[in-house]
Amino acid sequence: MEFQALTAQTTQTGGDAATGQTSRISFKSPLLEDCKAMACERSPLLAHGVFSMVADNADSRRGSSAAGDGSSKANPRTLNTFFGVIVPTILSMFSIIIFLRTGFVIGHAGLLYGLLMLGVAYFIISLTILSICAISTNGAVQGGGAYFMISRSLGPEFGGSIGLMFFLAKVCACGVYVLGLVEAILNIFGQDAAMGMAQGIRVLPQGYWFSVLYSSVLLLLCLVVCLVGAHIYAKASFITLIVVTVAVLSILISPLIVGPRHFNLTHMLDHNHTIIHGVYTGFNSSTLNNNLGPGYSLDYSTNKMMSFSAVFAVLFTSCTGIMAGANMSGELKNPSVAIPKGTIIAVLYTFIVYVLLFLLLSSTCDRLFLINDYAVFQRINIWPPFVIVGVYCASLSAAMCSLIGASRILHALAVDQLFGLPLAPAAITSSSGNPWVAVLYTWALVQCTLFAGQLNVIAGLVTVFYLLAYAAVDMACLALEWASAPNFRPTFQLFSWHTCLLGMLSCLVMMFVINAVYSSASIVMLLLLLLFLHYRSPTSSWGYISQALIFHQVRKYLLMLDSRKDHVKFWRPQVLLMVSNPRSSCQLISFVNQLKKGGLFILGHVQLGDLDMLPTDPVQQQYNFWLSLVDKLDVKAFVDLTLSPSVRQGTQHLLRITGLGGMKPNTLVLGFYDNCYPEDYFLQDPAFCEGADKGSGSSAGSEGDHFGVDLPSLQAHFPPVRHTESPRFLQPDEYVGIISDAIKMGKNVCLARYFFELPPEGKGTSAKSGDSSDMIDVWPSNLLSADGSGSFADVCSLFLLQMACILNMATRWRRARVRIFLCVEAESGDQGWLAKEERFRELLGKLRIRATIKIVAWDRVVRLLRGTDSTAAPVASEEFLSAVNSLIKEHSTSAAVRFLYLPCPPANSGQSQQYLAQLDAVTQGLGPTLLIHGLTPVTCTEL
Repeated sequence: MEFQALTAQTTQTGGDAATGQTSRISFKSPLLEDCKAMACERSPLLAHGVFSMVADNADSRRGSSAAGDGSSKANPRTLNTFFGVIVPTILSMFSIIIFLRTGFVIGHAGLLYGLLMLGVAYFIISLTILSICAISTNGAVQGGGAYFMISRSLGPEFGGSIGLMFFLAKVCACGVYVLGLVEAILNIFGQDAAMGMAQGIRVLPQGYWFSVLYSSVLLLLCLVVCLVGAHIYAKASFITLIVVTVAVLSILISPLIVGPRHFNLTHMLDHNHTIIHGVYTGFNSSTLNNNLGPGYSLDYSTNKMMSFSAVFAVLFTSCTGIMAGANMSGELKNPSVAIPKGTIIAVLYTFIVYVLLFLLLSSTCDRLFLINDYAVFQRINIWPPFVIVGVYCASLSAAMCSLIGASRILHALAVDQLFGLPLAPAAITSSSGNPWVAVLYTWALVQCTLFAGQLNVIAGLVTVFYLLAYAAVDMACLALEWASAPNFRPTFQLFSWHTCLLGMLSCLVMMFVINAVYSSASIVMLLLLLLFLHYRSPTSSWGYISQALIFHQVRKYLLMLDSRKDHVKFWRPQVLLMVSNPRSSCQLISFVNQLKKGGLFILGHVQLGDLDMLPTDPVQQQYNFWLSLVDKLDVKAFVDLTLSPSVRQGTQHLLRITGLGGMKPNTLVLGFYDNCYPEDYFLQDPAFCEGADKGSGSSAGSEGDHFGVDLPSLQAHFPPVRHTESPRFLQPDEYVGIISDAIKMGKNVCLARYFFELPPEGKGTSAKSGDSSDMIDVWPSNLLSADGSGSFADVCSLFLLQMACILNMATRWRRARVRIFLCVEAESGDQGWLAKEERFRELLGKLRIRATIKIVAWDRVVRLLRGTDSTAAPVASEEFLSAVNSLIKEHSTSAAVRFLYLPCPPANSGQSQQYLAQLDAVTQGLGPTLLIHGLTPVTCTEL
């Protein structure tokens, strides 16, 4: 029956497949065939990626049509480096922090610790910027910014999870900027807490719900601008930058003009009005000395004690705008040039401005003034409206930038279909290409963050999310560098794996320094997203960095795996199973998978044909089908296919070249050569039935889920099983020749018969059924030899025992009992078999093999072999073979599987038919049986 597991499919062209004849291909026109081959050669080297770089904003991501048929043309790339990267990055990094929290940082941390925090923050983001520059200059960058770069570098699992975390970071950041803007407005127009009524321009009532109301109105204004489109924001951003720059310049020159001043500051603490006196001294050395060290105290807005981590969390929020330009990647003319150049310029500019402002405040304002008044710049300015307008413009611009950036990330996630239906509407765009549904999603989430009510409350969460995203970017660049992929050759070279690793570790450390609870929760959330996407997301065409890293490590360790250092103590079976048609061999494939004990398992297949007579190699197109079969059967196996004029020659090829280095097959498994007609396993197993894919948990209808091979295609690829009208493609002498070739090459050989009777895994007799009566029977003697009781411990016999012991270690067979049957001539006068049995029991003890030994008297069977003439050579008659078969049936009827000794094949090919007939007669009707001929010493009694 298992002959079907060995015979090979025949390449047939233009003939009747039922005839089974290998037909040679005749060409009516050689020129026509050459043209066809040339046409194939003109097919693109890459199905994606290269052409997406030259297309008009084409997106290589799956499902881009969801964004609208004409979105790529209606939304052209129009922004240059200055307007697309430098301006939004500067505005995002200045935002509300530069005007309302610079004094807060110096007041609590002091100048020295403030500069230390600034240095650490910019050191971290500088390392991340190097990674961003490297990734963004390594190919075409599409819309989605950081998410696009991470997902295309690390694959959909990491990309999707980090992309969603980065989206949430942008959402929270938008909330921070809006709350900061409300805080600035209430500082000017809010009713005095001490008066409790309107006075002059201070007409806006204050309180938690009023703050939420004002924030919602401002967020609605941002929503309207974002719905119109990013181009409106880009046009207004330059004007905003000019306003902010003027405000910063007014702050820097004010100490040169404004003299010392005293201020009375009123705060509501524990329902009591507290008046604090603040002093602006102008440039003063004593003021500078007093502000050098830290002086942490209560924050008057949250009434919480500040610390290094709390102040750093607020300060780092000003550094989270480094990806503002990257998030606009879909609108940039040349993102690979604009992102690195613009980001570096913007970061250097903001760093210089922050250092100047730190020096200015620490030398002109006393600590009480800095701690108790967020609007310190406004009070000491030559014309306060400069700062007021700067605050409003910077905050509004940063909020809109975050809202736009978050919506673009969400849109990219939706287009990639990583999270399914919940985000599917976010892929919809307007006629101009604006993802208005994603904008609405983002607006709704930002609205939820506004209920925090205070900027400082969510600043820590924003910082943790951003640091996690930055760590992911560093990890992406680190993985690309460590993978040593030839195609990773960014034009930006000022980075190394050291900077990537240092940047990633710095981000992770600072996360826990800022807030250990938020950091732990964010990492747990990231891991859950990773697991969700790992089991849910369809296969992508982006490439998996994990595959590159695995390749790199496997190559390194394969070079270290030296076959000259092999030792018998660590031997394990490395199996090459020859399979013709899996329809009849699935049970055998699953059985060998349990027998390999962590060793190499290769499914080999020989396609009959001659490459000289074919236009292309037919084998290469079949790998996906075989690999899909491996996935379907859930076995840990490799696949190796070859094209050969004969099955014997093809098997020789596979035995020689399959594997790599120290991982090469040492055992050949063949299906048995008999006249049985196999059953179609595909018709029995529900996994191969129609509709089986629907319950697999993957996205229905996605071609990438099965690497282009769905269930109907898999079933159609493998031909029907052999039937009565099917001719044999393998003759007995060629089959026996394969066995002889393997033995000559030093390979162990196993012939498998009746494994179609073995119940599928999880059904019938198995360890899972709890039936302890399962038996693994071993007959270690050569039953076709008159000296069958001569030795129980030669190399081949011990190999049988080792294979049975290995099978007994498999999960499914762990509860099965191993029985060893020793054939003895009990009626003879020589009782030497008793000593042999005792020595054999001692050997089993030394080998730590737990088995039951059964003594089988086979005197009557041996007499049939020797005959009456003791001088004549023993002849295996049909009566003898039938007696051996009956003996095995008598003692091994209840066994689940049997291991028998396989004699060496005859040297004379003319005796091949007789050899197979003897094996057929001995194993007839036994049930699942493995005939084994072992050449390798596999047991060791030493420690």
